[in-house]
Amino acid sequence: MTTHTGPHPTRRLILQGAASVALIGLGNLPLTPARAAANDKYPEEAFKLKNEADAIKALYGKTAEPSDKIKLDAPEIAENGGVVPISVTTTLDKVTSISFFVADNPNALAASYKIPDGTIPAVANRLKMAKTSNVTAIVEADGKLYSATKEVKVTVGGCGG
Repeated sequence: MTTHTGPHPTRRLILQGAASVALIGLGNLPLTPARAAANDKYPEEAFKLKNEADAIKALYGKTAEPSDKIKLDAPEIAENGGVVPISVTTTLDKVTSISFFVADNPNALAASYKIPDGTIPAVANRLKMAKTSNVTAIVEADGKLYSATKEVKVTVGGCGG
């Protein structure tokens, strides 16, 4: 009777193959760390603000104008405020960021994304909402701010409510 320690020889080959494929995939990553521009730092202050207008101003330094070129998808009624699906797409050109604001949350800024040049300007997320509130998507495009807003009714709050 022979005793066998370790993985079965066939399994060992499969594991080695998987590791090789994983390492090949890493070959596309840059070896030097990317350097963030001075204005790309984490917007800590904007995430702390309670008022939506103040949070938008802290994040972008200007106000937004409504645009029909932004499609904001969110449910009219969210049964669970802990996981409210939301998505934004836009036909605006030169989009550099997309952010979500929930007016009546304890902190208005829910998420903010930098959109690299050449990327399709579309973002989807699941937001936590304390109660029924307006959700606003802000799209920064070609140096200007545009917005779309939709009211989402929450039946069970996701922020302890």
